[in-house]
Amino acid sequence: MTLHRRQFLVLLGLSSGALAAPGLATSASAAVPRASAAMPFEPVLAPLPLATDGLTAEQQRRRYGRYVLEDRLVVPEGFRSDLLLAWGDPLGDSRVGYNNDFLALTPRGPGQALLTINFEYISERPWLEGFAEVVGQPLPFSELVDALQPLGWRIDCTALAAADPLWPLLRGVVDQAMTDLGIGVASLTAAPGGGWVRSPGPLDRRITGLSGLSRPEQRLKVSGPAAAVFRRRQRLGYDDGLADRVIGTFANCAGGTTPWGTVLSAEENFQSYVCEPVYADGSSQHPRERPLVCRQGDLEGLGNVYGLAGNKYGWMVEIDPSDRADPGTKHTALGRFRHEAVAVRAVADQPLVVYSGCDRRGGHLYRFVSAGLVKDPRDRRNSALFGQGRLEVARFSADGSGRWIPLLPSTPLDPFLPSGFGVAGLSVPVMLPNPDRLQAGGVTFMADAEVVAYSKRFPSLAALYPGGGEEQLGAILIDAHLAANAVGATPTARPEDTDLDPLTGDLLIAFTSGSPDEEGGADPAMFQGPGGEASWPHGFVMRLSETGPVGEGRFRWRMVATGGEPWAGGLGFTNPDNLALDRAGNLWMVTDRSSSSSATDLFGNNGCWLLPRQGVAEGEALCFAIGPNECELCGLALDPAERSLLLAVQHPGEANGTHQAGMEEFQAFNLVDRAGGRFSQLRQVSLGSNWPSGAPGRPPRPGVVVIRRLDGSALLNT
Repeated sequence: MTLHRRQFLVLLGLSSGALAAPGLATSASAAVPRASAAMPFEPVLAPLPLATDGLTAEQQRRRYGRYVLEDRLVVPEGFRSDLLLAWGDPLGDSRVGYNNDFLALTPRGPGQALLTINFEYISERPWLEGFAEVVGQPLPFSELVDALQPLGWRIDCTALAAADPLWPLLRGVVDQAMTDLGIGVASLTAAPGGGWVRSPGPLDRRITGLSGLSRPEQRLKVSGPAAAVFRRRQRLGYDDGLADRVIGTFANCAGGTTPWGTVLSAEENFQSYVCEPVYADGSSQHPRERPLVCRQGDLEGLGNVYGLAGNKYGWMVEIDPSDRADPGTKHTALGRFRHEAVAVRAVADQPLVVYSGCDRRGGHLYRFVSAGLVKDPRDRRNSALFGQGRLEVARFSADGSGRWIPLLPSTPLDPFLPSGFGVAGLSVPVMLPNPDRLQAGGVTFMADAEVVAYSKRFPSLAALYPGGGEEQLGAILIDAHLAANAVGATPTARPEDTDLDPLTGDLLIAFTSGSPDEEGGADPAMFQGPGGEASWPHGFVMRLSETGPVGEGRFRWRMVATGGEPWAGGLGFTNPDNLALDRAGNLWMVTDRSSSSSATDLFGNNGCWLLPRQGVAEGEALCFAIGPNECELCGLALDPAERSLLLAVQHPGEANGTHQAGMEEFQAFNLVDRAGGRFSQLRQVSLGSNWPSGAPGRPPRPGVVVIRRLDGSALLNT
């Protein structure tokens, strides 16, 4: 057992023996008294005192004075969770991939459904520790690390001869990693007592990071303007020789569904696998610029092994889960950026409207408006509407108004100025396309005068992206983030999920963190903490209402929830991520606090929360579930009857791997009760995870669970 330096046990006058004494430790599974019989469920005990915990100030001090974080999925009294599938389980002709994220439940008749699953990325430590047991074969990772050590654990595989002896090791490791990425489809059957169970069927399949590498018929298709860029033979950058076909999909984070039964999968942090920067004509840097890195705790640049073109990743991918022959389509009219999620509005006799956010610090909120009109929202031919239209990006104003700026060649440059950060005491750069248009990527500016001079040199997007027709528009869409920076889109607080309110049609957006980094940050005029803080790390939920016809491009916005400590004006959670709204308009939310940083240790393990639309808890956040150690809960898929909630448990044990006996620490925090009194909490935290087995020494596995009431009734009391 280790004692963490943040715990200050000596200052508190406490010992580890006192914590272990019977009756002193409070478990996260302990029952919480109802604040009211009208509560939709009995909230689980969160690590922090909440307004909805039903406790007096004195009771809060007693209840929260000692706390134990548990390495399991904690759900409310009267509920149960069942493991549906986990990494390594058979799926189609492959296996369930790693780090399941977005989940889409598609009904297929009474008691039958298809579950579409994103597999986002590899968490190196738990993946390596569990691989042999889960997959049933050894992985030559250590051998590859040793072989690459003389090269600094970095290699450009595109320069290797076909007979190079490194290839078996390279492919032996990287092929397995790429197999664990992408998308999966699994058949489900309704369980007799409620919930869902696996029922393997002919539609079960995988689309991996390598689909189409050896079988060309499995290559993904491309729609929209960027296809013209991919087919172009004369280019400034790299040509993969595949024209408008693509090998695989990876970095699949969140996503969305369409009214006509297809699923959209968002490619987010593709920059970890392939080159992100592009040239003025939209062509990619050569893969050598993103070499493979393979060492303990670090596995990056996987696309280099296969010579993948970076401009073909970072898109929204549509698949039809009921059509096994559909390889998937990357819709380039929706733009290339670090897509986190998507929301689709399909109304008869109106354009198709699609919302998506770019999950990076200073990333933007986007809207796509189709050129054609929707006739029947359930018509599968609506997928063709993704191919042509106008991509727009949001510009927010501090008075609660906003407008959509089109990403078109004629759009004038009007970048956000560095002084927009400086007036709030922040030193954050503004990144714009490289002024040397023969070079790829962007450059950062710290002075307003430099940005103003840049805009005079390049008065419109056409000046930055020369050419014409589909090729010119395709280049802008491929470089959407930098193009959006150039036209003055508002830098935001990492937009994660986008979901439509079923009652009002408003858009709900989760912004996970307002903290800046070396590439950008959130506009402090809009993204402020409860006390006016210019940099707020705990995130927000925004409600955006379109005003007037779609073509006018105007909206109103307001924050409806703010993360953070309750005594600092927050609702008790941090870093909101995926969202879902039920038929009554209640907002379900999961959080994504990084376990690699101690900055938000106060909030404990990530959880699932409910923000009721009405009732005694309106305006508050109720803790519905707390995840296992070092995991992120995501997915949030309600079944049609809203009697079951499917959740993805992603990367358990990501920071410390497999939990072994004695791997634990103590943490001490200063909390505030509902009366404003300060008190100390001593928290016992085990390190690493054994979820879902719970067996000591067993490696953790990402997996998908089904949560339901024991009596099979609706999830929420009404």
